[in-house]
Amino acid sequence: MKKSGLLVSTFVLACGLSAATQAQVSQKEADKLRTTLTPLGGERAGNADGSIPEWRGGIQFPPAGYKQPGQHHVDPFPSDQPIFEVTAQNMAKYEKFLTDGQKALLKTYPNSFKMPVYQSRRTAAAPQWVYDNTYKNATKAKLAEGGNGIENAIGGTPFPIPSSGLEVIWNHNTRWRGEYAVRRASEVAVQQDGTYSLITTQAEVDYNYYHRGITPAELDNVLIYYLSFTKAPARLAGGAVLAHETLNQVTEPRRAWGYNAGQRRVRKAPNLAYDTPVAAADGLRTIDETDMFNGSPDRYNWKLVGKEEVFIPYNSYRVGSPDVKYASLLKPGHLNPEYTRYEKHRVWVVEATLKPGQRHIYHKRRFYIDEDTWSAAVIDQYDERGELWRVSMAYLKNFYELPGTWTAMDVFHDVQARRYHVQGMDNEERSTIDFSQVSPGSRYFTPQELRRRGR
Repeated sequence: MKKSGLLVSTFVLACGLSAATQAQVSQKEADKLRTTLTPLGGERAGNADGSIPEWRGGIQFPPAGYKQPGQHHVDPFPSDQPIFEVTAQNMAKYEKFLTDGQKALLKTYPNSFKMPVYQSRRTAAAPQWVYDNTYKNATKAKLAEGGNGIENAIGGTPFPIPSSGLEVIWNHNTRWRGEYAVRRASEVAVQQDGTYSLITTQAEVDYNYYHRGITPAELDNVLIYYLSFTKAPARLAGGAVLAHETLNQVTEPRRAWGYNAGQRRVRKAPNLAYDTPVAAADGLRTIDETDMFNGSPDRYNWKLVGKEEVFIPYNSYRVGSPDVKYASLLKPGHLNPEYTRYEKHRVWVVEATLKPGQRHIYHKRRFYIDEDTWSAAVIDQYDERGELWRVSMAYLKNFYELPGTWTAMDVFHDVQARRYHVQGMDNEERSTIDFSQVSPGSRYFTPQELRRRGR
């Protein structure tokens, strides 16, 4: 493993200092965001052998063929071909670039799971105002008491030059994904024999933290407003979930409500946190695995391991293409490798270990977080026996209409049960995510409005 002396304080890593004792970033260090570091905190330079290129600004505008918001994305690299494939037979050759979870998938499905590795393209980009806010946050942001929230940050990466695992996780939780988004998409639990049933929802997400002009005080401890209505199948249609994602969920837990279409009633949902199972995932995903990881980090001890070079899903345009039908994409055990794309990127490695006396189905989690975007790309998760249990992978791509990097879909593998869950599929929808609409404001995301819209 390669640790970056430029970015990681070896003293902090060695001593495991608490968030409260870690020094703030100096102005001199913050100025590196305009020289040797990308505006969000990645290393501008490529790696030693050139397999990871220099960052040169990423994709900042849509390519030819992309004409309107909500249109399915045009692949900017249609002629790219895999350089090689990682298989169960040759994985030893590439072992240092694989996570334990990826190795487990190769071993579990030796005749079908493959990782086509392409030329690495550092396409990550964000608007200039997000870069400007990140620069300001660098010297001002700090972890709240206990590391359960952040303070003095707004509208950008709070800790672009991190010194602890908690700071990296908060960078993931607050990463740039637009200001307001509307998306109709499906999720499926794929059984061992490859059978599945679609559940389709329409979600509206208001990223309160990224409202331009808002101050940290005006956040009112709300990071995200979320509203989702189930559209199919018919037996579930009309049900809805409303959530206010709070920044510090220890002082103020996530506020959530559910709407029952049959009863036409809105009820508070007190258990939408931590390892509560997601009903639509058939037990394959917990609440805090949505978006790879969300919510309060308070049940774990977090260790910043360092940096590694890893093959992660990236520039995943083909996997979400409208030309790829679900029947072709969803195979027993895993997605069809024909449509996936992996690239070598530098990632922050963060290890979470369950605190003594705390409860969670995952006793250890290892995060691999893209240095250019702070997106968790791969998470390996272990049971109470210390055995690898589940592997999550986010199929990242640049939503160049923003621009910003998010996921085409997230896949959650249970290597013990040999089943998996996919969230965020919109291949067969008429449109994909739409970032062009204007936020209706916080009054829209209320139980009263949920009841009115349900009726």
